[in-house]
Amino acid sequence: MSTARVRVEADGAIGRITLDAPERLNAVDPEMCEAVVEAVRTFDADPAVRVIALTGEGRGFCSGAPLTAEGAQLGVLEAGAELVTTVLGARTPVVALVHGVAAGIGVPIALACDYVLAADEAPFVLAFARIGLMPDGGATALVTAAVGRARAMRLAMSGEALPGATAAQWGLVAESVPAAGFADRAEELLAQLASGPTLALAETTAAVNAAALDLEAALTREDAGQRRLAATEDHREGAAAFVVKRAPSFRAR
Repeated sequence: MSTARVRVEADGAIGRITLDAPERLNAVDPEMCEAVVEAVRTFDADPAVRVIALTGEGRGFCSGAPLTAEGAQLGVLEAGAELVTTVLGARTPVVALVHGVAAGIGVPIALACDYVLAADEAPFVLAFARIGLMPDGGATALVTAAVGRARAMRLAMSGEALPGATAAQWGLVAESVPAAGFADRAEELLAQLASGPTLALAETTAAVNAAALDLEAALTREDAGQRRLAATEDHREGAAAFVVKRAPSFRAR
């Protein structure tokens, strides 16, 4: 079930999916998104799998989409939306284990999961504005539902890095723990959910998501807005500046 960039393992009642591009902090390309979608669907259809864990190899969870001086890959816009929709719609509980940076589309990928466990210092960064883009992957709905309009605006407009401990205090994620205890708490949490009432958990997550989110509408708005922004000079300037690590000069065109 594994690909070169996504590792998929069945571990008893736990389905483990690991983004495996550590040299770029697990930035996802369309093929990686598609592999995660396939893995989630496979595990979700397997009655032996009672919980799904999604994490990243190395220092990061997911740093967004690969970026070049020419700009972002719009292929990730569609593939990432499908990934988020698939995770959100899974009947099997999905846990995001965020031990390191979650940036760009890595944020909504994590937040689409039913439970996000973060390391205290793991940063959550909606970095889109830094390169002349808007949040996508359902982030405008997922972040706003979690922390409210004012804080969602702050994160999206500033691009600041929010540590996992603060993210937990704000309600962006379910729980944060010190890095030294992260692995132990992750396994404890997965074991707890794997032994839980799976039918009740499936109905619960579906009901909560339906009450809190209109993801389809958010994805439609994001897709249209992101495609307009990707064609602007501001985005090309932001991408070029990001690659060489200089301050961008935006001109509203």
